[in-house]
Amino acid sequence: MTRRKTVMITDSSIRKSVDEYVKRRLKTLPDEIAMFYPQVKKIWKCDNVFDFLYGYCVGNLEVGTMRYLLKFTRASPSTTEETLEIREIIETHRKELQETIRKAIS
Repeated sequence: MTRRKTVMITDSSIRKSVDEYVKRRLKTLPDEIAMFYPQVKKIWKCDNVFDFLYGYCVGNLEVGTMRYLLKFTRASPSTTEETLEIREIIETHRKELQETIRKAIS
């Protein structure tokens, strides 16, 4: 059986690369939210659009980061710890993400 190569997010070069990826994606979110926002209440019937969009964006960033890591390292996060590390990196940009969403929906 071939063992799958996994990512070590604690590696500083990988962590830096993931952080840079998240920063680049944050710059594209306003356009994405602008296209997506008008449909949110119609399709999902959510009470709090901001919270919904925040969760959507974090999830989208997480999936995108995993895809990016797969390309960058030819490996993928395979443990819960590695996935949580990705979320931690994303959360370091929480205020910027929140502000981006607020501006996009105002």
